Amino acid sequence: MRLLSSQLRLSFITWLCYVIISQAAPTIDQQISQRAASDRLVFCHFIVGIVGDRTSAADYDADMQRAKAYGIDAFALNIGTNDFTDTQLGYAYDSANNNGMKVFISFDFAYYSSSSDASAVGQKIAQYGSKPAQLIVDNKVFASSFVGDGLDVAAVRSAAGIDIFFAPNFNPAAGSSADNIDGAFNWLAWDNNGNNKAPTVGHNVTVEDGDTTYINWLGSKPYIAPVSPWFFTHYGPEVSYSKNWVFPGDLLWYRRWNDILAFGPRFLEIITWNDYGESHYIGPLSSKHNDDGASKWVNDMPHNGWLDMAKPFIAAYRAGDSSPAAHITEDKLVYWYRPTPKTLNCDATDTTIAPANNDSGNYFEGRPNGYETLQDAVFVVALLKLAGKVIVNSGSNSQTFDAPAGASAHQIPMGVGSQKFTLTRDNVTVLSDTSLRDISNVCPCGIYNFNAYVGTVPAGPPDSLGPDGLVSLTVGLHVSTCLPTPTLGVAATVAGSEAYITAV
Repeated sequence: MRLLSSQLRLSFITWLCYVIISQAAPTIDQQISQRAASDRLVFCHFIVGIVGDRTSAADYDADMQRAKAYGIDAFALNIGTNDFTDTQLGYAYDSANNNGMKVFISFDFAYYSSSSDASAVGQKIAQYGSKPAQLIVDNKVFASSFVGDGLDVAAVRSAAGIDIFFAPNFNPAAGSSADNIDGAFNWLAWDNNGNNKAPTVGHNVTVEDGDTTYINWLGSKPYIAPVSPWFFTHYGPEVSYSKNWVFPGDLLWYRRWNDILAFGPRFLEIITWNDYGESHYIGPLSSKHNDDGASKWVNDMPHNGWLDMAKPFIAAYRAGDSSPAAHITEDKLVYWYRPTPKTLNCDATDTTIAPANNDSGNYFEGRPNGYETLQDAVFVVALLKLAGKVIVNSGSNSQTFDAPAGASAHQIPMGVGSQKFTLTRDNVTVLSDTSLRDISNVCPCGIYNFNAYVGTVPAGPPDSLGPDGLVSLTVGLHVSTCLPTPTLGVAATVAGSEAYITAV
């Protein structure tokens, strides 16, 4: 073969290098996109105040392992000033380290004082900041809060004595300055009226409106976007913290994840892992905790399917993708619905048909404030590798939906009776199951229950409240037919294997 001249060889090498570089090296825009995607973190709010019954780091292991498996990077450990706080923080930090998770403290200013506790906040950050499981962001110890407007952040930093990345839940509308913080967390993950209640005519602040407000307020500083599936709380006069309202949920969980993929914030925080009292838990019922009275509307109401739905969205968010389709590895249907129609009248037996302390302004007698904003519907999200038909039977109502490959959402008017969900392709059944919980026209435990029952096809493992999580179920009830025991899909060990026991 005749050799190329020096000039031709040089030209050929230059051309070859150009081809290799142009094909292998990302553009500047691609580099920025990849860097932004790799910088993204997923947090999940964890309420420490209800887990004072935990006795070792091992009691946190199942939570840490499950969260990590679904793509959650860190738990935001919401703390008050309980006597057991440091004991539980120690367990949580140790378990996180043992399981390859990260954690950080989120100070709850329903208990801390923004006017007098700046030094205490800084000292607490310093106390845990050197632990191996502490989340570090931009080489700084990460910390956050629930509310806390008016806190002297300079005093917090001084008391901490270490570099901290402080991203509190300050409210731009409260006149707080963004100058002294490193980022901010927005708690309002639900459409609202601008005054912490469900929207009303002419007063609707969407979650996306909140995003815009915070992003504009923060400028170039990172925003922690909230993501939550639901909100319902129904404490009556049987407790000192009476409150009774809903925010509109319905398909919020699906809508919000698509929003997150569209605008790609650096951080997001799921609200919550274990706040059973406000019904926005995505962690298991079996996660060890004390009953603060929420078991009345939480018993037999698992939410694990919501975490299943979130898994491909979390993976897409972390990858910087605009769709979860590439991260769906198996066909799955995720469904949810309330246990009764909103028109059902439970006034005769409900726990809130009586006056109660209303210093907070959050207590309403009877149906929860905002109940009109919820639809009487059954919601289904299809996570499919290939397109198919989704058939939903809700009582006597039936509807078939064409579902594309990827993620899609569907709904049908709720019907009293059994709830069945089927996936077919080419008239062949691929998946099918009937929910363990019917929709009923009888008030569960005599109360208005606007929590959601969440299930999947194929069905997940059974999940039920433990003894500590059931102790207050009958307190304040006006019926005697409701017992503090799980009744749906309870796990039992038979010859060393798991079996289902269904008792209605």
